[in-house]
Amino acid sequence: MVGHNIRRARPDDYDKIITVVDNWWGRAAVHNLPRMFLDHFHRTSLIASDNEELTGFLIGFGSPSDPRAAYIHFVAVRPEARKSGLGRTLYEAFFTLARSDNRTTVTAITSPTNYTSIDFHRSLGFTVTGPIPNYNGPGRSLITFTRPV
Repeated sequence: MVGHNIRRARPDDYDKIITVVDNWWGRAAVHNLPRMFLDHFHRTSLIASDNEELTGFLIGFGSPSDPRAAYIHFVAVRPEARKSGLGRTLYEAFFTLARSDNRTTVTAITSPTNYTSIDFHRSLGFTVTGPIPNYNGPGRSLITFTRPV
């Protein structure tokens, strides 16, 4: 993608990510992204930047329990970079990483009210299921996404 460098994350990227995540998501989201994700899953997570400024990131990993599955935990794109294809580019780069690790399926989840995420995942070829009642405990229904890679 012109203007955006995509690279694998490093543990020290956490400090940059955590300072922008609430603003980029438009709500409190820091609690969904503890440092351990970059400490332990930086090899399968991605950073996008332009002119050394963070423009997006994707936190994902291969399932330790299912050798065929990979999971995308958290994605964000700087508001000014949205609608540029950067989100799609991050996902495609993750699909490539998953395939190179012999993964055949990528999964993700979101809230039933996150229509932007639901539409975005559909546009990438994910199967959308749900809302699944009590997915994350009593009263916490979620939408699941699954896509072969």
